[in-house]
Amino acid sequence: MNQPTPPRDPTTTHQPTAVEVHQPTPLAPAPLAPVQPDNVPAVASVVLPDGRVVTGYAIVPTQPEPVAPKPAVSRAAVNIALGGIGFAAVCGGLLLLTTFLAALAALIHQLVVLAAVIFGGWVAVQVFSAGGRHQGTTTVHIRKAVIKRNHFHN
Repeated sequence: MNQPTPPRDPTTTHQPTAVEVHQPTPLAPAPLAPVQPDNVPAVASVVLPDGRVVTGYAIVPTQPEPVAPKPAVSRAAVNIALGGIGFAAVCGGLLLLTTFLAALAALIHQLVVLAAVIFGGWVAVQVFSAGGRHQGTTTVHIRKAVIKRNHFHN
């Protein structure tokens, strides 16, 4: 890695320093020795259906290594693992279900409030409207009583 160089002072003169250069020594390549295989494979010729002859080494098929037996896993361990996975899968559904129920309850609450406002407004219109079927009956009765008795009671 490079070392940081300190900043130069412009008032001083810079003296060049001696630098050592290292040249790597090349390595001599290792001599190649011809190696003969332990046994020379047999050569086989095969005649293809179209009449061509293909020659090649006969290869002995390799035998796969025997599979090591797996250790037996107890049923309880399998049930516990699958139960944990099932519980984790159900938790998401339960969270969505509770969210849905909360939203449904809020919707029903808003509908009840809306119905109360509309029904209350209808009742208020019926009570305070001038065009109802009991228009002015109380006033008429008071007027009749005052005229009949010629005085009004407090």
